Amino acid sequence: MDVGEVGELSEIFQWKGEVPIGLPDWEEQEKLHLGEELSDVLLYLVRLSDICGIDLSKAALRKIELNAIKYPISLCKGSSQKHNQIKTSTETALDAAATDATTSNENGGL
Repeated sequence: MDVGEVGELSEIFQWKGEVPIGLPDWEEQEKLHLGEELSDVLLYLVRLSDICGIDLSKAALRKIELNAIKYPISLCKGSSQKHNQIKTSTETALDAAATDATTSNENGGL
């Protein structure tokens, strides 16, 4: 895969910052250029997966499943934290229990 194509795609967004859905502030020519670069990357990616013998659709579905495990909606919605920064409900409950036990011990077991 020509990584230069990925660089060209990244370059389009380099100075744009956060972009709203639908790119309402973009000129039509900018959107056409973006479509061309996205297509280049997609075609190279499909070709690379073919050369490597990777079923890209299966790999993508597997990745979605893995992400659902790493980033459960109930814990991650609205958060930008990495999976190793997110506490599961079990971890949160254990932390709360440990805090309660520590507080109880500091107060003489009261």
